Amino acid sequence: MKIQTKRAMKCGPVPRIRNWRKIPIERLTRAEKVMAFIENYLKTPEGSKVGENFELIPFQEAFIYAVYDSPRAIKRAYLSIARKNGKTSLIAALLLAHIVGPEAKKNSQIASGAMSRDQAALVFKLAEKMIVLSPELQTLTKVVPSLKTIIGLSQNVEYKALSADASTNLGISPALAILDETGQVTGPTSDFVDAIVTSQGAYDDALLVVISTQAASDADLFSTLLDDAERSGDPSIVSHVYTSDPDKSMLHKNQWKNSNPALGIFRSMQDLAENLEKASRLPATEGKARNLLLNQRISLDALFVSPAVWKQNRRQPDHNLFYSEPVHIGLDLSARTDLTAAVLAAKHPETDIVHIKPYVFTPQVSLAERSLRDRAPYETWVKNALLIAVPSASVDYDWVCHFMVDELAGVQICSIQFDRWRIELFQAAAKRTGLFDVVENWNSVGQGYRDISPRLESFEALMLARRLAHGGHPLLNLGAAHAIATRDPAGNRKLDKAKTTQRIDPLVAAVMATYPLCDGEAEDEIDIDAMIG
Repeated sequence: MKIQTKRAMKCGPVPRIRNWRKIPIERLTRAEKVMAFIENYLKTPEGSKVGENFELIPFQEAFIYAVYDSPRAIKRAYLSIARKNGKTSLIAALLLAHIVGPEAKKNSQIASGAMSRDQAALVFKLAEKMIVLSPELQTLTKVVPSLKTIIGLSQNVEYKALSADASTNLGISPALAILDETGQVTGPTSDFVDAIVTSQGAYDDALLVVISTQAASDADLFSTLLDDAERSGDPSIVSHVYTSDPDKSMLHKNQWKNSNPALGIFRSMQDLAENLEKASRLPATEGKARNLLLNQRISLDALFVSPAVWKQNRRQPDHNLFYSEPVHIGLDLSARTDLTAAVLAAKHPETDIVHIKPYVFTPQVSLAERSLRDRAPYETWVKNALLIAVPSASVDYDWVCHFMVDELAGVQICSIQFDRWRIELFQAAAKRTGLFDVVENWNSVGQGYRDISPRLESFEALMLARRLAHGGHPLLNLGAAHAIATRDPAGNRKLDKAKTTQRIDPLVAAVMATYPLCDGEAEDEIDIDAMIG
């Protein structure tokens, strides 16, 4: 079982050093006292084992050991697992350990937070069910369902369940805060999470626990927390991430345990297999299945490119082909401070495999800031000649055209397939620099449903037939991993840049470039002189 972590468990969960269940309570460690409380006093709140003693399994023990028995005070603890692995039950159990168990602190406040009212209510209800099933806990607590509050009577501990979509004034300073399903937060910040974190300032030893399935992208809040823990090696942070290898097929059974540590215990093998088998037949659901069932950082929206199919087409392109066969170029200009992509496409005359080669341009000025903004290693890609830095504060089209004239000398450019946005500026630069003279045709490609949908279908057909050679270029990979396809009522599709937090311009350019080589009909030629005067 694989755990990604910056603490002492890179190869698997912490082994049991001793059988703590047979050791007198006074000789147990802090973590073992928490586990003993959970197993001795709490009952399984629902499911086939409802009413039976709560029994911790190895990955839960590993997390509790890491949080409570660390030689350094732990301030933050992250646990990421796939859905249906007992995440919410573990949260409820830990909360009760702090309400009436060995971690209860006199007159303290604790909170659980979730992104929705329903999820917040679920955590509270599970804790309430555990209390109802335990006569001992009933005498030690007061439950107020209307306020989603539980009072630990022995130490006067107050617990509240909070949600991001409720107009709840926090009004508390929790010594412990447990956040549930933070992976649902889109973007790098959340006012609700910030409010909970800042409210813990009254305690030097406050603990924040975040337990969630992974977020959809690197730029989302939970991803930034996990990535910071991995990069920093901060000894006050515990981070356990259970995930399947994204390079493997969804149906690779040996990988399922890596993201589902409760598999075969209370996570049904049959249910997981059926859901993954169904998702493998429906490409539009693959992203959601990989994110929720295999805990991979992949969008829940309908990804245009199936990750597995994309990997099947990563053969290296033959660069000599671009000088021996007709070439079409897809051009996506984007904003001048973002990425401008020109992707070359040529078809091998014998194999019919379409080879593509991207040229991606970005301004040199403020490159580091944009790397942080987009959470992409632009500076590294520039050093490795995978991304071309234009020596200016914006993408200078004259510079780009000069570059293309020099770089593509000897290439037969049959067409440039372009998005209309800002094209008049680029074509004017192309006339000034001579690029216009070496391009046979300039073909306009609308980005709406009618124009782009047949191109998406042709690009998909290439990939499904394994007739695309993209070479695994990181900027193409980035676009493929985040491109979201939306449909109109007629079933036509387009790529929606507004639905992704990453740059998909190189992939858009690749879709346009390959279409003329897929027996697609070219758009009518544009009257360049009429456009640029």
